[in-house]
Amino acid sequence: MNNLIQNYEIILKELTNTCGHIETVRQIRVPKLSDRELVALNITAEYMSINSELQLFRCISGTYLDGIIERSVYNKRKRKLLPYIEKIRETLSSKFSEFSNVFIVDSTPIEICKVSRAKRSGICSTEQIKPAFGYCAAQNTRYYGYKLHAVCDKNGIFHSFDFSPANVHDVNYLLDIKDNFKNCVLIGDRGYISKELQVDLFNSSRINLSVPMRKNQQDFVEFSKIKSRIRKRIETNISQLCGQFSININFAKTFQGLATRIVSKITSFTMIQYLNFFVFKRSLNKLKINLS
Repeated sequence: MNNLIQNYEIILKELTNTCGHIETVRQIRVPKLSDRELVALNITAEYMSINSELQLFRCISGTYLDGIIERSVYNKRKRKLLPYIEKIRETLSSKFSEFSNVFIVDSTPIEICKVSRAKRSGICSTEQIKPAFGYCAAQNTRYYGYKLHAVCDKNGIFHSFDFSPANVHDVNYLLDIKDNFKNCVLIGDRGYISKELQVDLFNSSRINLSVPMRKNQQDFVEFSKIKSRIRKRIETNISQLCGQFSININFAKTFQGLATRIVSKITSFTMIQYLNFFVFKRSLNKLKINLS
């Protein structure tokens, strides 16, 4: 990856141009590092796979960002800015909304600790949304934590996502997104099979839910190969989030901290896609390429 400060300045410039209208929390004393600059630094760190705040502050040592903010203050302010970060992500993803009406839905496990430690773990134990034991069919494994549900378009842009305990079935997420999408095709895997929900989505929002049938279902029809190829886009996205952005590694102790980490990673993911497409005019999903 390229120099952190150069990447930070590019991302800050685009945040100012595209998201400068978004209001942040008003503060009595104006901090040396503004909210927008803090979020730009956070997005840069996620893009460069700097998954530790200690490592981040080592990287900015000796630069003009050194000493502007303390590490503990950075962490506290970042958690408070969760709604602001999410608004930035929504603004960036909305720039791509007119390019496709084909979307893909999927989920991925968010493990907060190993199963052997789950019963004595205090992570997120006092939260309203408590972690639970779940099973991931794709990885054929049990885990303890949450489930990240996400919808992206066929180009790979995330447009919606949410969290649930690990034991919540995937189809429940579709009840939450029918107000956010209209007149589109939604492709899922066999975890989203539900005739009742399929009819409800079409009648309420004109969403055409398309999922592969089980071979033992009546009137079995082979799933379209084109749709199968399109559905792989979200699987690639999730692999990139796990690889470059380390979304499956948890250092948080509270649900707000966990949510802030994941929202920051998806926002960084979307920001790099935005820069690739609108600024550098290159392939949308080349996320490991240098910005400058």
